[in-house]
Amino acid sequence: MLQLGQLDRTDDRPPYRQIAALLREAIDLGALAPGEKLPSETALTQHFGVARMTVRHAILELRGEGLVAAEHGRGVFVRAMPPVRRLASDRFARKHRAGSDGKAAFLVEAEKAGYTADVDQLRIFRDKASEGVAERLRLPLGSELVVRERRYLANGRPIEIATSYLPAVIAGGTAIEEPDPGPGGIYARVEEVGHQLTRFTEEVGARMPSPNERKTLELGASVPVLTVVRTAFDAADVAVEVCDTVKVASAYKLEYDFPAR
Repeated sequence: MLQLGQLDRTDDRPPYRQIAALLREAIDLGALAPGEKLPSETALTQHFGVARMTVRHAILELRGEGLVAAEHGRGVFVRAMPPVRRLASDRFARKHRAGSDGKAAFLVEAEKAGYTADVDQLRIFRDKASEGVAERLRLPLGSELVVRERRYLANGRPIEIATSYLPAVIAGGTAIEEPDPGPGGIYARVEEVGHQLTRFTEEVGARMPSPNERKTLELGASVPVLTVVRTAFDAADVAVEVCDTVKVASAYKLEYDFPAR
């Protein structure tokens, strides 16, 4: 049986914040384990001697922090989200996408973390290069691009949205414009048309999500995101893709391995 403290009537914090703090402490200490159900609103109301709305405000605060998630008809559960470890120095290695069963980087990483990985909300279309994308791809402003937008899921839960921009002169008319680009993903197809990948650059940032990103990623109001903008280059140092990703910060560990020179 979960043991929770009582409200401190001398505390300046409103009761709902004190309740949120006590539940947060129970989660941090492991008294409420990942995947475990929180006590019901009725049980919490009786334990703390407060109105049901006070308990609801406390739960909403924890949901906004990404610590718990509500499941319709079942209750509120501690989020069970061990992070996906994103090893930048290995994730685009050719060995992962080689052969008929080659996999894209996200699928490899998510499966290593024990998740069932999936992709949805896929959109593929032609567009004109904006100033920022054109600069990264070293193309004239307004050059035609093939654009792939998608959302990545881990165990059915959205953890990342990504948009890839590729020059139409490279990707146009290839399987990159198909919903399923085939084994190894779009990088395998880029190499098949003669652009062997040799290096990547990444710009990493952190911020609060936009309203549309928050909706797409199903985030609470106080959950931050990581941003990673990657540019892929071939052996001739031609920029062949820009990928703009927005990741749920709590769902990832970014790992970089590089030599000391």
